[in-house]
Amino acid sequence: MFSRSIFLVALLALSSCSTERNYYVLSPVGRPPSGGGIGIGIGPVNMADYLVERPYLIFQSSPHKMEISDLHEWGGDLRNDFTRVLASNLGRRKGTGNIRTYPWDRENELKYQITVDVRQFHGTVDGDALLEASWRAYELPGSRLIASKTTTLREPMINDGFEELAAAQSRLIDSLAAAISKEL
Repeated sequence: MFSRSIFLVALLALSSCSTERNYYVLSPVGRPPSGGGIGIGIGPVNMADYLVERPYLIFQSSPHKMEISDLHEWGGDLRNDFTRVLASNLGRRKGTGNIRTYPWDRENELKYQITVDVRQFHGTVDGDALLEASWRAYELPGSRLIASKTTTLREPMINDGFEELAAAQSRLIDSLAAAISKEL
């Protein structure tokens, strides 16, 4: 743990010496299937305020302190990218290309709706990426609740740095898609 604390301080110090902005994206694991299949709607996806009020990647350095570097930003809107990657990964896991993100036009084409509240999504001083999300799966039409869970996941960062944090967070979204897939 001590070496990870030193890593975090060094990482933030080095990033503050540079003036070059870096932009990161979340990426799905593999390609989603194309074409038809069961209809799944993803959304709405809500995120904790600390994630969407500023565009920066975040490390939690202690139980009550978050660290950011204003030179390491998400390349797009984090909520939209999270939703897109979750939809792609869930489609791949369920073998369907019939995935919609909220808001959608026609609910009658969907069999399931997945809503998500992301409570935590950041790096930790222990060298992990962390995702805590409460999610609900509804069967449509009628919005019959079929699952309501809170999933907490950790993914080790293979290397140091912000790019690896984004990669580990992408893998976490796939793990969340796996947990949701088991309930459908």
